[in-house]
Amino acid sequence: MAKTNHFLIEYKQCIGKAKIDFKNVKPPKKTMHRLLRLFESVDDPRLKARTDYPLEEIIVIAFLAVLGNACGWNQIESFGKAHIKWLTKILKLKNGIPSHDTFRKVFSIINHEQLQAATVIFISENLEKIKKSMRIKTTDKRHICVDGKESRGSGRKSNTSEEVKNLRTLHVFDETNGICLYSEPIDSKTNEIPVAQKLLSCMDLSDSIVTFDSMNTQKKTIEVIIDQKGDYVGALKGNHEVFEREVKDFFTDAEKESIKKKVVFFITTTEKAHNSIETRVFYLTTNIAWFQDLSLWKGLKSFICYDKKTVNLVTKKETFESRYYISSLTDPELCADSIRQHWGIEVKLHWQLDKNFLEDQNTTMDKFASNNLSIINKMVLSIFKLAQPVFGNASIRSLRKIFGWSLEESLAKILNFFSEEDLYLAIATAKDKKFPGIKMEKPEMEEPEEDFD
Repeated sequence: MAKTNHFLIEYKQCIGKAKIDFKNVKPPKKTMHRLLRLFESVDDPRLKARTDYPLEEIIVIAFLAVLGNACGWNQIESFGKAHIKWLTKILKLKNGIPSHDTFRKVFSIINHEQLQAATVIFISENLEKIKKSMRIKTTDKRHICVDGKESRGSGRKSNTSEEVKNLRTLHVFDETNGICLYSEPIDSKTNEIPVAQKLLSCMDLSDSIVTFDSMNTQKKTIEVIIDQKGDYVGALKGNHEVFEREVKDFFTDAEKESIKKKVVFFITTTEKAHNSIETRVFYLTTNIAWFQDLSLWKGLKSFICYDKKTVNLVTKKETFESRYYISSLTDPELCADSIRQHWGIEVKLHWQLDKNFLEDQNTTMDKFASNNLSIINKMVLSIFKLAQPVFGNASIRSLRKIFGWSLEESLAKILNFFSEEDLYLAIATAKDKKFPGIKMEKPEMEEPEEDFD
C-alpha cells in the first residue's frame, strides 16, 4: 500500500552506504556566493544614509553564528567578534561586527515572508539537486503538518495589570523533507485558524497530505486544502463535541470487530520504547453516508478510530485511549502513517527549537525579531539534518558545537552537500566504489572555480 514519503530516511541510507568523507576541503566558492546572494533578496527598509552595516552582512553573520551554537543576540555578537578575522574573507565588515542591539533591531524590521522564502528556496532547490543526483524517487505523497508553537520565555507582566502573553507562531512543516515552509506570527487578539487558511491557500498541495490538530479541523480549512488539490487527515476533539460524539458512537465494539474481520480497513502495530510497549490499532470506515452534515465537509470520505494501549514494563500499569479523525483518504495504511507521523512537527521541529536552539529561553518580546531569528534557526536545523551522516550521525546539539569549534572545516563539509558537483565527486571517489542500491546521476559540470578561501 502507499505510504507518505520519507525522503530523509532513504537519503541517509544512501549516504551511509556511500561512506562519503569530505577531507581537506574548503567551502565551495560557488555555493558560498549563492548563499550570500540569497540574503541580498531580502529588502532593507532602513535609510541608506544612516546604515552602518549592510543587511546581508547582518543576516550572514547571524546565520553562521546560529550554525556555530549561538543562541540569542548577545551570543551572535560574540560569535562574530570571535571569528572576525575569518569573516573578513567573505564580508567587507567596514564597521566591524554589529552590536547585539543592532542585530535585534534589524531583525525586528526585516520582512519575514522574504526571509522565509529565501531560506526555503535555498534548501528546496538543493534538495531537488540531491534527489536528482542520487535518483531518489519521490512518487509517494508529501506530508505537510500544520501546528502552532508557543515561546514560553517571551511573555511577562511589567508594572501593569494586563498580562503580556507569550508569542505564538504557526508552522507549516514539510515532514517529508524536514523543512519548515512557513512561520507566521499569530497576533494575541486572534488565533491560528485564519492564519492556517491563508498560508494553505497559497500552496500547491498536489500529491500532498495535510494533517492538523482539532483546532484546525474547520470546514473552511478543509475546503482550502481540497481546492489546492490536497488530501487531509484531521483530528476530532472537544471543539466539535457533537461531531466527535457521533463518530465515537459509530465505532462500537461490534463495528470494530466487523472492520477487523474485513482486514482491508484495519491496521495494527506494536512498538517497544521507553520501558513501555505500545499497541496501536487503526479502524477506518467509508460508511459515512449516515452523517447528516456530510455535504458541509468538502472531500470527506472516511472516519478513523485510533486505539492506543500502553503497558509499562516496570510498573505493569496499562493505559488506553481512543482518538478520532476525519479524512479525504480511504487507504488505512496511508491514514495510519499520516496520524503517526504528525507528531514529527513536535519532535523534529518544536522540540529541536526549544531543546537545541533554546527558543523557550528567548525573552525577546518583539514578535518580528523573534520570528525572524527562528526562521534562521529552522534553516540551520534543515541543513544539519542533511549533514548528519557525514558527521557520524551526531546529534544536532553536537553538530552546532562542532561547527563552532572548527568553523571553516565544518562549513566546507556542510556546503559541499549543497554543491551537486562536489556531492557527486565525493561519492564517485570514495574508497568503496561499489554502492549497492545507489545509482548516481552525473550532473552537468560547469567550469571549475577556485575553492572559497
